[in-house]
Amino acid sequence: MKRKTARTPSTQAWHPHAWQAQSLMLAYPDEQFEQRLALASRVAATLPEPVARPLLRFSTYAEQTTASTLATAYVATFDHRKRCCPYLTYYAHGDTRKRGLALLRLKQAYAKSGWRLSDDELPDHLAVVLEFAATDPPAGHRLLTEHRAGLELLRLALTDDNSPWAAVLESVSATLPTLADDEHEAVLRLAAEGPPEEEVGLDPYTSPVFLPDPVVGGPR
Repeated sequence: MKRKTARTPSTQAWHPHAWQAQSLMLAYPDEQFEQRLALASRVAATLPEPVARPLLRFSTYAEQTTASTLATAYVATFDHRKRCCPYLTYYAHGDTRKRGLALLRLKQAYAKSGWRLSDDELPDHLAVVLEFAATDPPAGHRLLTEHRAGLELLRLALTDDNSPWAAVLESVSATLPTLADDEHEAVLRLAAEGPPEEEVGLDPYTSPVFLPDPVVGGPR
């Protein structure tokens, strides 16, 4: 049996800036996206090279792409493909009751730090988790590290799809510890089996509870 490596997440002074820039780039490209992208790009240029390079690669692509094209690609990628799901608890729990508890724990973690979500935001959307991490780096780093396997699977899925957002996930990964042996195994298991399904004898929650309609899903 491989020994599980215990790690205490540690943060650097630049981490909050990186997570805020990544959050802005992962938000839905609405009419304010151009301004957010410009701000995120300026911040990205100040970050360590492994974190900055993929962000600048994404910003170059986004600057050269029309807003409507980018928005269409965003919906097609994140709202219509479960393998590219941006809701982190989905990878660990699927659409099960355990996921409902995980969402509740996230909300409690945010409230403990004095952070409140708007009514149209789900707490496990990656852009939301990154925004929280920027405001409370130690707590945010722990949350991101806890979902390391899901983040890696999302990065691989986006890379396979040649998605421009794969670069942002590459940058997120560069802010976190390298995958431990047990996390590598979790990624392989998720890739082969998919997220858990509801236990036999329990009525599963309906998908819209956790995977909202594209019109209202995610931070927009």
